[in-house]
Amino acid sequence: MAFDMFLDADYSSFDVVWAVFVVLLWLLTAVCIKTGRPQMAKRAIELAEQRLSKDGWPEYYDGKTGRYVGKQGRKYQTWSTSGYLVAKLMIEKPSNLRMISLEEDKKIDNPRLTRSTSF
Repeated sequence: MAFDMFLDADYSSFDVVWAVFVVLLWLLTAVCIKTGRPQMAKRAIELAEQRLSKDGWPEYYDGKTGRYVGKQGRKYQTWSTSGYLVAKLMIEKPSNLRMISLEEDKKIDNPRLTRSTSF
C-alpha cells in the first residue's frame, strides 16, 4: 500500500525505518472521517483491497512508500484483516465510528462525510 500520497513533507532526509502496519488502517479511517477527509480513507481502503489479499494479509509493509511486504512480517494476520474490516465498516457507515469513540466525544453524534476545505 503506497501511503506516500498522504505525506506532505519530504522525509528523504530522515534516517528512519519506515513501516506501514495494516492494522492501523481503521485508525486512519477514523481520523479521516473526524477531520472531514473521507476521500483519503476511501483511497487507502481501495489500495488495501488491491494489495492485501494478493500479498497474503501481511502484518506490515516496508519502505518509505510502503510498497514492500515486511521482511519479518507474518502473513495471514487476523489483526490485519480486522483493521481492514473495521475501516471498511466505518467508511460505509460513518456512524459506526461511535463504536470506537470515547463518550466525551460529542462531535461523533452524527459524523458526516463532507470534504474538508483545507484538502
